[in-house]
Amino acid sequence: MQLKGEHLTAHLQRELKPVYLVHGDEPLLVIEAADAIRAAARRSGFDEREVLVAGTGFNWNDLYHAAGSMSLFAGRKLIDLRLPTGKPGRDGGAALQAYCARPSPDALLLVTMTGADWREEKAAWVGAVAAAGAVVKLIAPGLAELPAWIAGRLAGQQQSADAAGLRFIAERVEGNLLAAHQEILKLEVLYPSGALSGEQIRDAVLNVARYDLDGLREAMLAGDVVRLTRTIDGLQQEGEAPPLVLWAMTEEVRALAQINAGLEARQPLTELLKEARVWGSRQVQIRQALQRVNGGRARAALAHAARIDRMIKGLASGDVWNEFLRLGLNIAVA
Repeated sequence: MQLKGEHLTAHLQRELKPVYLVHGDEPLLVIEAADAIRAAARRSGFDEREVLVAGTGFNWNDLYHAAGSMSLFAGRKLIDLRLPTGKPGRDGGAALQAYCARPSPDALLLVTMTGADWREEKAAWVGAVAAAGAVVKLIAPGLAELPAWIAGRLAGQQQSADAAGLRFIAERVEGNLLAAHQEILKLEVLYPSGALSGEQIRDAVLNVARYDLDGLREAMLAGDVVRLTRTIDGLQQEGEAPPLVLWAMTEEVRALAQINAGLEARQPLTELLKEARVWGSRQVQIRQALQRVNGGRARAALAHAARIDRMIKGLASGDVWNEFLRLGLNIAVA
């Protein structure tokens, strides 16, 4: 079957197909749809998961091995197959067709890819997936539809905005869904549930301190202790909201912990960066930090961030700004 992205949630509440292909040009939408399928699979008893990245030199026999190598004590398995190039090639297409002809009753195959062209969408293997399961094509909203998309995201975090506020956000992010996603999360951190005023939206989106927050993240990842210390002091003097500072720092710490966990499982760094939603120049910064911060250190930093969150909420004692500096130094200093 062919399934529109907006119908995926309702579909997963009704049933679970043995094979899914999730694809589109917008990485954020592909990641979120794949996350929804993984969550539905876990609820349905697919307790084991194996990630396969079909890059150059990939052995397609690994697909059959993954489907056949079930743990004696585990439940069913989710096979998470990623196509970083947007196409499986001739051997991969044949392997996927053969698998879809007789999918394993104890496995769910999830195939994800971005950037596939129209020719790949018409390939025989895509038709085989549609016959055995579901093909989910995700189409990013255009500029005209973006305000409605933003409204839906705000509703998901129990917030709302009028038409002018929605247009303002849409114009600021210029069609970049990842940027829109970050601005929406920022609004959740800064303001309580309910209707957002135009002034609140402008203050959050245009807040010049966000550039200082970007500088804070960059200094922490680059190991620039002088800039890190100066930026934290400046944010404190300017009265920046502690929840927003914690959010900015925790985003980077969480990415480091997630990527390190994948590296410990011998997954390729390139794919781990994509999975952690690390794009563009930020990849260089994260790679720098990974040379200093291993998995244990990243997990300890996440625990530290959780303690700071309790301080901000009044559930623990301590100086929040001193803890921000300690957290940043734990990442910045080798």
